[in-house]
Amino acid sequence: MKIAVIGSGGVGGFYGLKLVQAGHDVTFVARGAHLKAMQETGLHIENDLGNNASATVKATDDILSLDKPDVIIIAVKMWDLEDIAHTLKKIAGPQTAVLSLQNGVIKDYVLKRVFGDDAVIGGVGYVATSIGRPGVIKQVGALQRIKIGEYDGRASERTQELVRSFSAGGIDATLSDDIQKVLWEKYVFLVGLSAMTCVTHLTIGPIRESEGSRALLRSIIAEGVLVGRAHGASLPENYAELCMELVDNLPYTMTSSMFHDLEKGNRLELPWLSGGVVSLAREFNVPVPANTFVANALSPYVNGRIH
Repeated sequence: MKIAVIGSGGVGGFYGLKLVQAGHDVTFVARGAHLKAMQETGLHIENDLGNNASATVKATDDILSLDKPDVIIIAVKMWDLEDIAHTLKKIAGPQTAVLSLQNGVIKDYVLKRVFGDDAVIGGVGYVATSIGRPGVIKQVGALQRIKIGEYDGRASERTQELVRSFSAGGIDATLSDDIQKVLWEKYVFLVGLSAMTCVTHLTIGPIRESEGSRALLRSIIAEGVLVGRAHGASLPENYAELCMELVDNLPYTMTSSMFHDLEKGNRLELPWLSGGVVSLAREFNVPVPANTFVANALSPYVNGRIH
């Protein structure tokens, strides 16, 4: 398959390199020092357990130089999605599939509007990665999973091929017949984790150990579950409790990608996380006071460090 990876940071770089290892024709879109390093010395994964990987790769900063890829994988920050989607529409062919590995559920609403419902594949990645330095993706731990699926639940040829390809690269890849549920499962959990680590400036360990912060975390997740169910996601009514069981098994020092952006003074994906819950809740008049609190409390940081 001819594959374009748009956004070659921790997520796009990692999954894209695995597809290179599986033998596919992959072109990465990146910029700056990271792009230069990829062009000169390839792309590398450095794993803290020693499971490293490297490959010579094709990389560019010019999306319009790509031509009718079979699959477009999108892994840019959410605030870039709308503009990039319209640019990608210019290079997509009639059979081009679009798979976003971005955070949340709003991403596919945007992509379906631009590319049409049939082009969009639902997908969720599970991996702890970041750019360690230009040309190098740093991976923490052994987790490397992905779930993908068509929104109508069918096992299409394109999704089956992608599952085989990710599996060939060593990823635990599965095909879901209810990808909307899978997306919402991760979304509500991620909203809770990102919200509480950013509001408290703490890792998950002390958050779950304090009665007050634990209760707020559960409320944030529970509101997300109500909104997801209102939007047709088949989440169980007790999914917030199930999430709290997951929280208790997380590494004590775990934070979130939004926490790292906050600490670095970077722009935040808040409008698509807790803010996304708030906006999606309005469509069905679901009360979400905990997520509204988070969205309001962190709003001064949305555009980056305050000077």
